Amino acid sequence: MQLTQKQIDYCMECGVCTGSCPVSRVLPSFSPRQMIKRAMKEPNGDLTRAQEIWACLSCERCSSRCPVEIDFPEFIRSFRQKARAAGSLPLESHHGIMQSIVDLQAGEIKQQRTAWAEETGTFAEKGDYFYFVGCLPYFEVIFNYLEFSPLQSARGVLTILNRMGITPVITNEERCCGHDALWSGNEEAFRRLAGRNLEVIRSSGAKTVLFSCPEGYATFKEYYPKYFGELPFEIQHMTEFLARELPGAGLSFKPSSNGALTYHDPCRLGRGAGLYEQPRDLLRLIPGSHLVEMGRNRENALCCGTSAWMECSNCSKNMRIERLQEALQTGAHRLITACPKCRIHLQCALSSAELDLSVIDLYAYLLERLEDK
Repeated sequence: MQLTQKQIDYCMECGVCTGSCPVSRVLPSFSPRQMIKRAMKEPNGDLTRAQEIWACLSCERCSSRCPVEIDFPEFIRSFRQKARAAGSLPLESHHGIMQSIVDLQAGEIKQQRTAWAEETGTFAEKGDYFYFVGCLPYFEVIFNYLEFSPLQSARGVLTILNRMGITPVITNEERCCGHDALWSGNEEAFRRLAGRNLEVIRSSGAKTVLFSCPEGYATFKEYYPKYFGELPFEIQHMTEFLARELPGAGLSFKPSSNGALTYHDPCRLGRGAGLYEQPRDLLRLIPGSHLVEMGRNRENALCCGTSAWMECSNCSKNMRIERLQEALQTGAHRLITACPKCRIHLQCALSSAELDLSVIDLYAYLLERLEDK
């Protein structure tokens, strides 16, 4: 990534990034501006060996406020590739199990990832709509100790689509989107995963690919075209698709009866894609819903504290507890999110904290309130 001289000059005199960074608030030694300065002094040296490059959450809070539009997460991503090549690696969360699963998916592997769909509704091998489920089938197994079902999110999506008259393509041949490989500097694995996904989607004949995972959506929308050229299908996040189509689909929802709820903006969906109102519009479809906002919402929302299953530290846990407490301060006892990783991370923090709060997936919540036929 190349910075202009104007960007460099302004950057060295500014510091808005460091003042905005949630990591810097917990780890005073972490400074986006100082990392840029170090990179200018030693382009091929010091920063590639620095553990700080793995601590960045790529939450985009810094770049969204930068007066000269420096894309600091992309700056960090480019250095992570150099660091990995030099043998400097991050501390992997959960004993590296997610990294191992990604490596397996990047190779030759026979998967059974559609059993949940067979039990839930109707799907096809070919069709106009492809539902990219992402890593939810793996999350279901790995995080069952948190006592909730990540696949309930996908069940909500499939049920609603079916009720709207849509039979989406769901397939065992789908792979991880490659987000985590890309953001941990493993470009080779990303290319293999992305190439396989493009082959599978093309063979399905899909005209539109729908994502309930913000990271999958962001990766396809921004990085697949960079590496593979213009995509032969349309990309839509499920919140924008449903917010547009659901009001006229003839479905009805049971009234809310559990008081106030609040919404957590995922970084990739909010600051990354600018989709702030669509999830809120879906929540407002529930009769009697009472949505109250946290102090930090939309472009100012606090990150859930971890990216790409690495460097989960006390800093990350402190951020999650802070976010959960902020949710409780609204008077709500239900925190809704539209990202499976946000839900896992926040639920993990909640499991060791005595807080009267439930963390609920958006699509699982819609499924819960959906009226029977």
